[in-house]
Amino acid sequence: MKNGAYWVAIALLLAGCQKCETQLKVAATSVPHAEILKVIEPDLKEEGICLKVLEVDDYCLPNRLLAEKQVDANFFQHQPFLCVQQQQFGYEFEILASIHLEPLGIYSLQLNDLSEIKEGAKIAIPSDPTNEGRALQLLEEIGLIQLRDTCQTYPTLLDVADNPLCLKIQEIDAAFLPRVLEDVTCAVIPSNFALQGHVLPNHRALAIESLESPYANIVVIRKDDQQASLQALKKHLTSKKVHDFIQQRYQGVLVPVFEPTQD
Repeated sequence: MKNGAYWVAIALLLAGCQKCETQLKVAATSVPHAEILKVIEPDLKEEGICLKVLEVDDYCLPNRLLAEKQVDANFFQHQPFLCVQQQQFGYEFEILASIHLEPLGIYSLQLNDLSEIKEGAKIAIPSDPTNEGRALQLLEEIGLIQLRDTCQTYPTLLDVADNPLCLKIQEIDAAFLPRVLEDVTCAVIPSNFALQGHVLPNHRALAIESLESPYANIVVIRKDDQQASLQALKKHLTSKKVHDFIQQRYQGVLVPVFEPTQD
């Protein structure tokens, strides 16, 4: 190699190293959160930030990883779920940004309409407290059950006051709900797991949660964490680029909840 070409190669190598001077680790469920994060990976790299996405599908793990400082942020949950986790484990977290809403839907491989539900039908719902409560509220909204007037914010099966069709409601880990569709009459599934389990867009939801919901998905960080890379993460996640990506990629299954900043 000639001397000039050698020094050019060294300069390019050093420039590449400088572009990755900061590493930012984010724990996220694979669909859609990791997909959304990967959209902004090149934008962060331009600012010298190398984004490393740790994909996990256990709802309890991302907050534990954040508390143990194994990651700098997580992106998988909504605020009511975060509040429950903070009460249970004493996490000192704060919200960096609200990104999108994932409405719960009722899906079935056996039914074409909710009017076809018969006595004794098996209905699977998420087992985690907040999504279980959301699922029960959706079942009440469509008239399948009635909850106690005095029930808590996140109702459980114990709060079902009336079940006229004697529905057999089963609590299943949210990640496994798409897999049990063949074994139940219908299932109430969060959009991210419906996408991940290839339920969407192949099957239309028989009913869907209202978009006027407090369950927007959020990016969470440790309280008072002042890393500049986190502000860069917020800037790019709330950009027009991400806003357009969510609308085009998920076609209304996911809904952006932020006003986009200029790219």
